[in-house]
This record gives sequence, structure tokens and C-alpha cells, in this order.
Amino acid sequence: MGWEHRERGLGPYYYQSRRVGERVRKVYRGGGMLGRLAAQLDEVERQKKEEEAARRDAERRRLEATTAYVRELETAAKILTTAHLIVNGFHQRRGEWRRLREST
Repeated sequence: MGWEHRERGLGPYYYQSRRVGERVRKVYRGGGMLGRLAAQLDEVERQKKEEEAARRDAERRRLEATTAYVRELETAAKILTTAHLIVNGFHQRRGEWRRLREST
């Protein structure tokens, strides 16, 4: 996006680059006052996108921190559960917890 000077014409013209399929096309937005307005609108839109991206990044970082905390809690719960089962006479066989048989 930007201002361009053409061979013919009185002043700069504002063009906006848009992707169409795999190619980038320039779209004429205006010259003079109309071009300035189009440039200002594009700038506002660009700022909104940047703010939204920053908000998403902050949310992602917050969720990653929360996820790490939950994983730590999960690990601690597994350790405590395993310890409790072993103390109460259970053992693990092929991934399944079973009570130890009493020897007679």
C-alpha cells in the first residue's frame, strides 16, 4: 500500500495492494483528498489488526502459563494417587491397579 507517482497526472496516487489468489494486485484508491482519506482508513484498519494480534498473543501467553500450572497439578496428583494406592496394598499390572493377594 502506498503513494505512487505516475508519469502522467498531477500528483501522487494512493494504491492498495491486495492478494488475489497467489498474485498481488494494486487497487487504485484515489489521488489528492480522496487518496489521503483512503490512506487514513487503511492506517486505522492496520492499527486495529495490530491491536487484535497483540491481544491474541497476550491471551495465548496467559493460556500457556495456565496450562503449565495445570500440568504440574496433574503430575502431583498422579504421584500422590500412586503413593496412596501402594501404601494401601495395591500394585500395578499392565497399567491396571490391583490389590495384592494375601499369601496363605
